[in-house]
This record gives sequence, C-alpha cells and structure tokens, in this order.
Amino acid sequence: MFLFKKNVDMPTKEHALSGRSDPIPTAERHFVNGNPLKGPYPEGYEKAMFGLGCFWGAEKLFWTKAGIFITAVGYSAGLTPNPTYEEVCSGRTGHNEVVQVVFDPATITFEQLLALFWEGHDPTQGMRQGNDVGTQYRSGIYVYSDDQRQSAMRSKDRFQSELKKSGYGDITTEIIDAEEFYFAEDYHQQYLAKNPAGYCGLGGIGIRFPETTA
Repeated sequence: MFLFKKNVDMPTKEHALSGRSDPIPTAERHFVNGNPLKGPYPEGYEKAMFGLGCFWGAEKLFWTKAGIFITAVGYSAGLTPNPTYEEVCSGRTGHNEVVQVVFDPATITFEQLLALFWEGHDPTQGMRQGNDVGTQYRSGIYVYSDDQRQSAMRSKDRFQSELKKSGYGDITTEIIDAEEFYFAEDYHQQYLAKNPAGYCGLGGIGIRFPETTA
C-alpha cells in the first residue's frame, strides 16, 4: 500500500471522480476455498462488511475462520461508482477499503466477527491505520440490518471501555448502513494467500474484546 501522506478529508460530491457504469473485472472464485465470489451463496447465510485498514491483511483475519463461505475485498461507503484501486487511493472517491464476509450464522455469529474486527486493528486513529494514511483506511462497520447495527453499537461501547482502561482515546469507527459493495480487482482478492510475504499493514493493539458474562 502507499506510505506517503494522503489527504484525510472526504471529497464532496462535486469533487469526486465520475467513475464508470460497468463493474471492473474481478476473480470468479475465492482463491483459498474455491467458492463463487459473487454467489450464489447458500440459503440462510448472511453478509457483514468491515473496514479496518489495508484490506489485504484485514481479509485474512476472516477467511481463516470456520463458518466463512467467502471473503472479498472491495470499495464501499463512497461516492464514485465502480472505482479502481488507483482512484480510491487518490482520495477522490470517498470509498473505504473494505472486506465483505458471507458467513453461516449457525457456525460463527456476527458478534464473533465483531470481536475479530475490534481486536484486529486500532479503531481510534481516524483516517489512518498505522503508516497507511488516507480516507480509505478508516475504521468502519457497515450494517445490513437493524440487528447488526444494535450489535455493532453495543460492541463499540464494550470495547471503548476496555480501551480507556489502557489509556487509549475515543473510537472513531463509523457505523452506518451498508452501501454498494464494489469488488476490487482480481489481484487484490485473497492477496496474502497469493503472496504470503506480502505487505499486511494490519495489527491489533493487544486488547481483547471482553467476553460476555451472561
């Protein structure tokens, strides 16, 4: 990923890139498990979407877990239709680098995915994650239902409490409705499985998500 200073202000609609009407090409199947990246997905499975810095490392957090049908990296929560990676990195699309997860809720719950999300990065850094600076590296949870929203908000409050005990500041994670998910280019999909020594740019801060006491 790019390690020089980026603009950390979201673009306005008037200044966003125009994009294109057709999707950019991507992989047909998940490189690790062979499942169809764009579906069809099994009946009863659910979607989740997260932004937690460089999507190469973020995706690997999720595909290694039981109950995950596919993970895919892409762009969301921005303004430009069907953006390319270079356009997103320009800071002129407003998109975040995100991971979409299709999962079996009977095997792994949304709450368990949230724990992976919080533990996998520093959610207090605003428009950056470590050395990666820019609007596309912001922390975000993009929800597909009111139940997901409520779970995300509760989990944020619980993790904020743990962070404050360790001297960290306020969480900057955005929690908003999931918008259009644009699949990233083929070479980005499951990047660290194709390039095991590749750049990850992701690391938690050593604070565990608190277990429930029920």
